[in-house]
This record gives sequence, structure tokens and C-alpha cells, in this order.
Amino acid sequence: MKRRSITIIAALILALAVASLAFAEANARKGKFLYRSKCRTCHGAAASDLSPNSKTQADWKKTFAKVESIKCYKDWKGVSAEDRADIFAYLHDYAKDSPSPAKCN
Repeated sequence: MKRRSITIIAALILALAVASLAFAEANARKGKFLYRSKCRTCHGAAASDLSPNSKTQADWKKTFAKVESIKCYKDWKGVSAEDRADIFAYLHDYAKDSPSPAKCN
């Protein structure tokens, strides 16, 4: 029983480490391009106006922690997990409380 608990804890730690590496290696520059090509088509036109400086870094982390709960998630056809990580990196890195907040969309 004790060995199984240790194995489960080790697996959880490994999963968290892999997930954090995915976001750590995300490309904010690519994310900006993806955001403009995949998100701006609705946000700012049909949906609410949304830009990186619409939220704080903590808000973006909270939003992307459960991407399935994002209102427009069902419309994200063709957006891979890697693309989502890049979009998150862009939004997070240029959030309103970041060292370099976005000045324009």
C-alpha cells in the first residue's frame, strides 16, 4: 500500500513537471501570431473585445487552467495543445500586470 502511494505521488509530480515544461517552452511570439489569426477573428468583432492586457497574469493562468470552461472553447477547431500553450504564453507575458504589458491589440 505504501509503495503504491509513493508511485502515485511520483506519477503526479512527473505529470506536473511535464505540464509546466510545456508552458515553459511555449513561444509567445508564435502565440501572438496564433492569437491574431485564430482568436481576434471573433474577439473584437463578434465576441467581447479581448487582448493580453484585459487580464492579469494570474487571471490568464486561471483561465487556461481549465480551457474546456472557456466560453469559445468549442470553436477552437484545429488549435492544438502546443498552439494553446503558445497563445497562453503571449497572453500571460503581455498581461496588464506583466513587466511589458501589451499596448495595442
